[in-house]
Amino acid sequence: MVTNPTWQCFIACWGDKYSSADINHLIGKISASATSRPRFVLLTDCDHPDLLSTVVVRRFPDFYMQPDKRKGGCLAKLAMFQEGVMPDDLPAIYVDIDTAVFGDLSKAFEFQSVTDTIQMIQSAIVPFSAFARWMYKITNHKRYARGNSSVLVFHPAKCHFIDTEFRRLYAKYDGVGIRNMHADERFISWIAQPMMRRLPNSFAVKFPTEFMLHTKWLCYFKSYLPWVRRRRQSLVAITYCDESNKFEVLLAKPNNEVTVDRKGRVLIWNDRVLSGMGQRTIDYYRPTDVP
Repeated sequence: MVTNPTWQCFIACWGDKYSSADINHLIGKISASATSRPRFVLLTDCDHPDLLSTVVVRRFPDFYMQPDKRKGGCLAKLAMFQEGVMPDDLPAIYVDIDTAVFGDLSKAFEFQSVTDTIQMIQSAIVPFSAFARWMYKITNHKRYARGNSSVLVFHPAKCHFIDTEFRRLYAKYDGVGIRNMHADERFISWIAQPMMRRLPNSFAVKFPTEFMLHTKWLCYFKSYLPWVRRRRQSLVAITYCDESNKFEVLLAKPNNEVTVDRKGRVLIWNDRVLSGMGQRTIDYYRPTDVP
């Protein structure tokens, strides 16, 4: 029996970096693991003729397609918060296309009240917490915890202020903005700090944060910790957020290859260090017609 969706999954794509096949692959993986039916909504600037017919397509507003919004800071993603752009009748989970989804995304709604919070992957040393919110308050919003926006859990109807405040500050500073406006995740973390909560690292992680450390022995040591291995096996989402760690780069690596990224973090590409996630990643991205 077909039921009405109880939540929605947002995906954003501008330019020609990702194809309809990439988007359909992600949607297929999410659908296969979902225990409740989502509505899929694609925010895009172009036509996708081979896109799954069930996907709701919305267009980026012209404001967010300006060149300065489409650079490395991915400010264009803030368009999802603009009133009238994306549906706001249901709670939403936003997922970057370069995020691998291994399980039921809707479990994220169990961690926090979606009407009162925005959940994000932790990325800075200071975690989203009562302490961070206190620090944000006493420093007049100058100090705050930050996250990574590759996975966001929120209710769109409660978050239109993010777009409103960005536009107000953009106009106030003549399009130059301030430091907190140079990246979408930085701006979200800053302007919505009282609402920010951390997605558990047993649910979603950034690949380099979870699997890369600054020495080889630390990579091996971490992988041998039994609680780390258990947590990694339960991961629902892994985002490949750095160019050197995009899944297509990882899949081309020979077994046991050791590489160092621009931040000095070491990656050892074998299943012992990755707790089996290397093979799971290969299987996840394997074309459906390959046995």
